[in-house]
Amino acid sequence: MGSFELINKHGDHEQVVFCHLKELGLKAIIAIHNTALGPALGGTRMWNYKTEDEALIDVLRLSKGMTYKAAAAGLNLGGGKAVIIGDPKTQKNEALFRGFGRFVNSLNGRYITAEDVGTTVREMEYVFMETPWVTGIPKAFGGSGDPSPYTAHGILMGIKASVKEKLGADSLKGVRVVVQGLGNVGFHLVEYLVKEQVVVTVTDIDQEKVKSVSAQFGVKTASPDEIIGIECDVFSPCALGAVINDQSIHRLKAKIVCGGANNQLAEARHGDQLREMGVLYAPDYVTNAGGLMNVFVELEGYSSDRALDKTVQVYDNLMKVFAIAKRDNVGTHTAADRLAEERITIIGKLKQTHQGFSARPFSTLREAKNR
Repeated sequence: MGSFELINKHGDHEQVVFCHLKELGLKAIIAIHNTALGPALGGTRMWNYKTEDEALIDVLRLSKGMTYKAAAAGLNLGGGKAVIIGDPKTQKNEALFRGFGRFVNSLNGRYITAEDVGTTVREMEYVFMETPWVTGIPKAFGGSGDPSPYTAHGILMGIKASVKEKLGADSLKGVRVVVQGLGNVGFHLVEYLVKEQVVVTVTDIDQEKVKSVSAQFGVKTASPDEIIGIECDVFSPCALGAVINDQSIHRLKAKIVCGGANNQLAEARHGDQLREMGVLYAPDYVTNAGGLMNVFVELEGYSSDRALDKTVQVYDNLMKVFAIAKRDNVGTHTAADRLAEERITIIGKLKQTHQGFSARPFSTLREAKNR
């Protein structure tokens, strides 16, 4: 299938930009899905994709997901995403990310980037050397730094909402939660859960991370292969997507699925299957919106307290999703889409397609950059 066919298949994207600098080894794709509510914001993922088509499909799916995430979160942002094709362990360097930053800058604020899988605050600092249209930059530059604690706090709020909805409990004490993936978000989520006196079991493909987290927090561990089959109250996927698929769904022994990974359902029909199984699914882009909320606050003029307070809204947003699911007699994955689409339709009518910024950037941080 050709590139244009793939783009047509995976959503009505406003713009897809292929970024290539041969001398730097840069191969990247920026996808802007929808700017009806505001400029497209979404992180830059660096991954060793097997093919360019695989990278294109990933960025198209992720950028569309960001549109829905921002809309469902009540933010005045559109959806975008970027991917860089390469090994994040061996191919990251200043020149590569500064070159990428120039492509971001050429979009004049229609797309605002941030860190994602395979990138860190350090790489965003390099991007910031070439463009003001980047968030998650070091605190020394007026940014918010690593957004993962805020993503994790939003997931904690999502777990609380889900436990309230499914189990009727106001406390997480004694609730059994399985966390799959111990990257930055998974690590901080475990930290929050332990403080709530949750019974936590963890896994990761990196056994050193598992040993470290187990030693630090005293949590149970399991192998990556057996984790989804552990009997628990909440299964919390915090690694890569498509974890709920034809092979895994019948092994699931959780009452709730609520985690930070993007695109947890391999296909939408798996959301319907979870519903038929009596498993409550907390849609991923509603649950993991805390990081996006954090960088949105950064655009306004950053306050860590305000960012943390904003992530509490994940609880209310999920309750809205659960209410729509009951109202319309549909799965929660469909209800989340309806929540987002209704807001895009209603609020989007008040705005024109975002064309970037012809005047000064819209925050003190960006103004400082341009002095």
